[in-house]
Amino acid sequence: MSLLSCAQQKEKNKDQKKPNVLIIFPDQLRRYSAGFWSEEPYKSLAYGKTDPVITPNIDKLAKNGVVFTKAISNFPLCSPYRGMLMSGMYPEQNGIWNNCKVGREHSLKKDIPTIPSLFLEAGYNTAYIGKCHWLKNDPLFDEKGNYVGTTKAPGGHHVNKYDTYIPSDQRHGIEYFYQALKDEHYNPHIYSNDPSVIEGKKDGELHLPKIFSPKNEANIIINYLKNQDKHRDTSKPFCMIWAMNPPHNPWDDENTDMEVLRENYDKDKFPTINDDLLVRKNADKEVAKYARHYYANVTSSDHYIGLVLDELEKSGELDNTIVIFSSDHGEMLGSHGKTGKNVVQLESLAIPFIVHWPKGLKPGIEDIILSAPDVLPTAMGLAGINNQIPTSIEGTNYAPILKDEKTNLKKPEAALIMLGNSRGVQTDRYTFCVEENKKQWDKKKGKSIKQVFFYDNEKDPYQLHKITMNEAPKTCKKLLGTLATLLEKTNDPWFQTKKYSELIPY
Repeated sequence: MSLLSCAQQKEKNKDQKKPNVLIIFPDQLRRYSAGFWSEEPYKSLAYGKTDPVITPNIDKLAKNGVVFTKAISNFPLCSPYRGMLMSGMYPEQNGIWNNCKVGREHSLKKDIPTIPSLFLEAGYNTAYIGKCHWLKNDPLFDEKGNYVGTTKAPGGHHVNKYDTYIPSDQRHGIEYFYQALKDEHYNPHIYSNDPSVIEGKKDGELHLPKIFSPKNEANIIINYLKNQDKHRDTSKPFCMIWAMNPPHNPWDDENTDMEVLRENYDKDKFPTINDDLLVRKNADKEVAKYARHYYANVTSSDHYIGLVLDELEKSGELDNTIVIFSSDHGEMLGSHGKTGKNVVQLESLAIPFIVHWPKGLKPGIEDIILSAPDVLPTAMGLAGINNQIPTSIEGTNYAPILKDEKTNLKKPEAALIMLGNSRGVQTDRYTFCVEENKKQWDKKKGKSIKQVFFYDNEKDPYQLHKITMNEAPKTCKKLLGTLATLLEKTNDPWFQTKKYSELIPY
């Protein structure tokens, strides 16, 4: 028997290598802010009209991947979502019930498994690029923003109100680390353990590249993929998380790729903020004056995602890379007269979710009501390391369904919704909410119920009419039963104290 040639052996090793995993999630991206939703078969599966936004690279991922039509952000806020994504656990178990911010104690627990730590144990190179926002924000910096690790002088300063640097002992198995914080898209505050990309600075020293953050991060990722600086072992697969900041606010000229805005969304194409730009019936045109800037940052982010995907394709790795594209939550964009997220309406809850893996999955459409904790076990299942999923993981591995394998696994009937003053469920048809008589972040606990309602998303895709218990008692009773089950399953504080047990049938 003849020996394999060197080239043949390389090809054989490539075939036997586990798939790479690349998780991309821009911050605050609406589910329907992608061009492919305006085409069939996706168009008829959307709730209402979809945004007139240009995203050729996301569209390509969708058409050659599996598009989830009903993925949601269980807690539509940056830190709580990231805690669930990273850990595969719900907030009570992972430690994050609110945005990590100065004056708050919320922080991802140090001793729990995460996507990077589990893939590292499974023989992967691991990398994290972009926004983190999962650690308690303590004043451990000097006046220049350098991490000193103490509150005593020269420490005692914060680098940012909402986010903080992740020191090496809190990185949960991340080998290559390139963190960007601060919501200034042309002035990201960078910390990295790679001195070659931060002008020779040490890990923990602040670097200010003054480059549009998606462009900057795409360059870092492409350099990592090329491995010119030998940051990874190319005989191993890699698991990378890319957490982009845009299209998160601020939405102004100083924080927007204005070249993209002028080319695609300027006044020559959309003279006013009208129904051509804001197509949903529930959108307030006065509130959503920032629509051009939002869409421009989506389109610009799409461009830089395309550059990374192109590099994967050039290297021959794209076919065997599980690309998961999603977001931490949506953006109201004037719907119901609101901006931002952290509310129970669909524009806040609904997130994009695409799995692209040419070697392992057939393109198609999937209606699983996917929750944030499901991402970790599903990614491990797709990568073939499902036997290493810890029993502490609360999410579900849906890889057998995606791979079209014979399985007894059932799709969920609902997903839990959590807000600072509410609990609810998202089903195939309804968005259901039990709201307390308190503001989201009042320190005092709620003592009574303000309202119970649901939206019928099939009959009312823009959620213009709240249906109360008096209007539909049978439907509410069933949804309350579903809520009780999910609160128990996730060890929610409402379940622990049997809160509102006169209403919720624990």
